[in-house]
Amino acid sequence: MKSHIVGALVLVVIGTLFLLNNLGFTDMSLGRLLMTWWPAILIVVGLGMLFKRG
Repeated sequence: MKSHIVGALVLVVIGTLFLLNNLGFTDMSLGRLLMTWWPAILIVVGLGMLFKRG
């Protein structure tokens, strides 16, 4: 259940960022964002796998 909520929140945040970028409210590059934050993304995914129940 919790993974569904986290997944949904991730999609909402990504969609919001894309919408803000398309409307001109932010100047963001997805490639630059991923190049900067990919280590943190790997850490979060790994921690999620470690603490996953089931």
